[in-house]
Amino acid sequence: MEKLIDLDYVVSKEKAKLTNPQVLAFIGDSVYALYMKTYVVHNNITNSNNLNTLTNNLVNATKQSTVLENLLNFFNEEEMAIFKRARNYKTANVAKHASVVDYRRATGLEAVIGYLYLTNEVERLNSVLKMCVGED
Repeated sequence: MEKLIDLDYVVSKEKAKLTNPQVLAFIGDSVYALYMKTYVVHNNITNSNNLNTLTNNLVNATKQSTVLENLLNFFNEEEMAIFKRARNYKTANVAKHASVVDYRRATGLEAVIGYLYLTNEVERLNSVLKMCVGED
């Protein structure tokens, strides 16, 4: 399978499952943000102010929690386990502009994205990200 980027350290599924869910969410947050920025640019938005506004509307805990509703039935058993582990992980981080529930759900989504990215499951990752913007 083709790699998303040339990572010499693609992680095995077993190792990824044992990775701290906050680490998976950290990676997933970056992947999600980059995908959304690319999506906005691809849709011919070129004014930098509009780019930031549109991207910020897509990349926030409240929006991620909302799009998660469509994904919960799409996640396989493995992804659901990653999601729940990250969502339920006790952390000192607090949501700045979202409810605690939305923040934790968004963290779960980001962890799944991070997991798929690190394990190089490109097709599945793309399917999840497309569903996040309403493309099936």
